[in-house]
Amino acid sequence: MEAAPGESDKGRAGSADVSSMTSSGVERREKPRKTGFYIFFLDIRRVFRLDELGQEILRIAVPAALALAADPLASLVDTAFIGRLGSVEIAAVGVSIAIFNQVSKICIYPLVSVTTSFVAEEDAIMSTCVEEVKGEDLEKACPANAETEELPPCDDSEKIGCTASFVPKFCGGFGGNRRYIPSVSSALIVGGVVGLLQAVFLIFAAKFVLRIMGVNSESPMHAPALRYLTLRSLGAPAVLLSLAMQGVFRGFKDTKTPLYATVVGDVSNIILDPVLMFVFHMGVSGAAIAHVISQYLITLILLCRLVLKVDIVPPSIKALKFRRFLRCGFLLLARVIAVTFCVTLAASLAAHHGPTSMAAFQVCLQLWLATSLLADGLAVAGQAILATSFAKGDHDKVVVATARVLQYSILLGIGLTVTLGVGVQFGSGIFTKDMNVQRIIHKGLPFVAGTQTINSLAFVFDGINFGASDYTYSAYSMVVVASISIPCLIYLSSTHGFIGIWIALTIYMSIRTFASAWRMGAARGPWTFLWK
Repeated sequence: MEAAPGESDKGRAGSADVSSMTSSGVERREKPRKTGFYIFFLDIRRVFRLDELGQEILRIAVPAALALAADPLASLVDTAFIGRLGSVEIAAVGVSIAIFNQVSKICIYPLVSVTTSFVAEEDAIMSTCVEEVKGEDLEKACPANAETEELPPCDDSEKIGCTASFVPKFCGGFGGNRRYIPSVSSALIVGGVVGLLQAVFLIFAAKFVLRIMGVNSESPMHAPALRYLTLRSLGAPAVLLSLAMQGVFRGFKDTKTPLYATVVGDVSNIILDPVLMFVFHMGVSGAAIAHVISQYLITLILLCRLVLKVDIVPPSIKALKFRRFLRCGFLLLARVIAVTFCVTLAASLAAHHGPTSMAAFQVCLQLWLATSLLADGLAVAGQAILATSFAKGDHDKVVVATARVLQYSILLGIGLTVTLGVGVQFGSGIFTKDMNVQRIIHKGLPFVAGTQTINSLAFVFDGINFGASDYTYSAYSMVVVASISIPCLIYLSSTHGFIGIWIALTIYMSIRTFASAWRMGAARGPWTFLWK
């Protein structure tokens, strides 16, 4: 790294660790490193300070965490209402949700992840260009019919070109109050098309997929599971579109708008649940319909807000650069299949142990995911800030932002462990009155609560890797993690039953966290600048 302005060579040579302030307002570390593990402890005394960086992270992370946690919490409310119908119904819905989430995440995760990074990069590039042409006529500098040009990739992913950013020539925006950002239009089109394909697949393949999950036509879970999965599939286009738009807003570092839309949608879901399920006696079908209505409401709110912020209509077909979505998307597709397959396999193994085990697993899994996803708020903040900083070449901010979000994730994990350990021990009756199910839930509680710090780190590292556009390593490493975890799941489930499944999931999350920490610690890939 370059020395701070005014710093003498003599002063730099005589100091083991020279510090100065960058233009971003973060401390510059001049000493080259051969490992990235020091980032975990960098400025750790500042972790509780609400300085400029801390405020920026929390301003993005808190609304994002609340929005991300809102859907699992709404699912917990669904679980509580469905639990009143009986253990068979709650087990059936658990299998259906596992299937829907497996298929959805295969589509959603790559789309949302690359959208957030691409929008953040393009927005940073455009903002820099606008500053350069201050005083000029922006209408002339950025004509509405400008062609798009590809900027060269800048890290180890250049071999596949998936980090290349496309912006219109001359600075990439429309004049007036709204700009055109290529990734926005591309993400909406991809989300809509993939959502329709997902709905068609789930509706016509529901029986086949349920049979794979261990719920055949003779099972008491079959009929309610089939009804719930088929109806909920109708909301797949809305789910894909809404999450694509959430990725866009995250790229703009605006997480309040998705929070507002999600809260409105989930509150409507909570209100409609008891009305449709018990007043109109629709049972699990009512729960599915309520969820679908809430998803379309979220999509409508986000779309109305988005068209006020950017122009979503591309100036030409050439402006829709789907190639980079496909390049990065296919890498993340392999990763998300590996990630979700482990959880889906765990649900399938629990279902093979019977309705009681499946019901307990569903409650534990929803608690595990709902609380762990709070860390995804930090992941969103880390991804947006790092994507912007890498695009600007501000490695100093990359380092300090990475350190701060990792330290926050550890604190969050410890807090979640304490909260869950105390709360669920006395609150399992909220989800079911079946004493057998409650007894099994208490067996899984040490794993649900005890893994929260590991989970928090794993989720935050995902955001860090995506912010660094390290998609290749993220994909390959997760395939390796899954190849180790899947045999553990199968073996431990057969030998230790319900407890064995949770032991295997703990192993899975631990290896996943280690794989991400090693990449940064070894200063490989996008982190090679730590050696300089």
